[in-house]
Amino acid sequence: MGGAVVDTGDCGVKAPDGGWGWAVLFGCFVITGFSYAFPKAVSVFFKELIREFGVGYSDTAWISSILLAMLYGTGPICSILVNRFGCRPVMMVGGLFASLGMILASFATNIIHIYICTGVITGLGLALNFQPSLIMLNRYFSEKRPLANGLAAAGSPVALCCLSPLGQVLQYNYGWRGGFLILGGILLNCCACGALMRPLTAPKKTSEVEEKEKETKPKPKPKLLDFTVFKDCGFLIYTVAAAIMVLGLFVPPVFVVSYAKELGNEDTKSSLLLTILGFVDMFARPTCGVIAGLKWVRPRCVYLLSFAMIFNGTTDLIGSMSKDYPSLVVFCIFFGISYGMVGALQFEVLMAIVGTKKFSSAIGLVLLVEAFAVLLGPPGAGLLLDVTKNYMYVFLLAGCEVFLSALVLGICNMLFIKRKPEQPDPPAKMEMAIIDAEMEELNKAPKNEQDRRGGQNGKKQAVEQEAMEKSDSKIVEEPESIGVDSIELENSSKNVTEPNGVVVEPESSL
Repeated sequence: MGGAVVDTGDCGVKAPDGGWGWAVLFGCFVITGFSYAFPKAVSVFFKELIREFGVGYSDTAWISSILLAMLYGTGPICSILVNRFGCRPVMMVGGLFASLGMILASFATNIIHIYICTGVITGLGLALNFQPSLIMLNRYFSEKRPLANGLAAAGSPVALCCLSPLGQVLQYNYGWRGGFLILGGILLNCCACGALMRPLTAPKKTSEVEEKEKETKPKPKPKLLDFTVFKDCGFLIYTVAAAIMVLGLFVPPVFVVSYAKELGNEDTKSSLLLTILGFVDMFARPTCGVIAGLKWVRPRCVYLLSFAMIFNGTTDLIGSMSKDYPSLVVFCIFFGISYGMVGALQFEVLMAIVGTKKFSSAIGLVLLVEAFAVLLGPPGAGLLLDVTKNYMYVFLLAGCEVFLSALVLGICNMLFIKRKPEQPDPPAKMEMAIIDAEMEELNKAPKNEQDRRGGQNGKKQAVEQEAMEKSDSKIVEEPESIGVDSIELENSSKNVTEPNGVVVEPESSL
């Protein structure tokens, strides 16, 4: 096998928008599903863990919190590793960590072991897969990137619908230890997804001159973490808006089941609400990706994200007034639509703001900021619930936070960001330059042919003109010999007087 190719992200290759990119998209779909659904799927085993270790529900809830904290908080570390080693090796090592954590957790003897193995090790492994997969998706897709982001984001609800029932089956048949062991084996698929992330490489040069020029040019050393993204006003606006949004975005899915139980519905009926939400979310994400890819929508994608956030916040505000199960079902349907729109657009907008070259650093820094909001959002809503004993205030708070983030994103972009004409990425510029050069050569060929034909015609005309001038000179200018003969004839035509006085004419003299 050949040596590994490190994808630096600046190889001067235009995004193929297809081909092997569909395999990369499939890998990103699976990784996104594992990353977002796994913390929720693990909650199926909480009752068994409470019985096994004699702890409370709040103690087991820390497992999911640590998983999410590692997923978001290790963003800068992932960015540094990706910029240093490339996406593929980082993802394959991350898959090993994710699997190893669950396998070690199956031998745990207390809850602290679960925190370390499942929370820290598995969480770190999922983080090392999630961020690089998005980076590779950004490199393989340009024109079709909104659709690709929507399809990849659909992995979250699909995996949630699959992993939660699977966890219940594993717990029933093998217990929590056997379930953790099998889930660890399933997470090894992250390594297979990482292997799909083939780096893009520039085509080989055929000209020796170009090779020598390439050797003489100093290769810039890639930055491990590019903090210059903070100089971008658009990035700052996006980061602030995303942090505010995350405070309330994940609150309704956490509390909607408990809200339904509070209204007197049974457990199975209440859990069905999450299934409805996930099913709607599954179709909303790729649909929104298609809409975002439309020619007149894509340049205004940031405003479409603002609309999705306003839609989500308004749904929370109206859903806070739900008093029965049918109204909660309607709330979950509309929340699933808006939640799917936000999920499909959030990383697409970030890619559009910072570009391909800086995306690996930008996403790590954004996830780090969001990590604090993720840790504060649901616990803060829980504290509000303990104080007020009313779910209405929880949903009102979440709706206001998401609505505020939409206003920050939309209004600040309108006021502080000047629209620039879309410029193609450096790879696209290179390809356009090559096409222009080829067209120039093609245009030169007919011109040269015309000049050659014109030259031949000019020579032909010059020869013909010269011949005509010579013929005219023969007609107009008489030769010198003819002039002399005429003089002689004139002299000879004169009368000659002999010495004896007799006039003699030339004819008579003859």
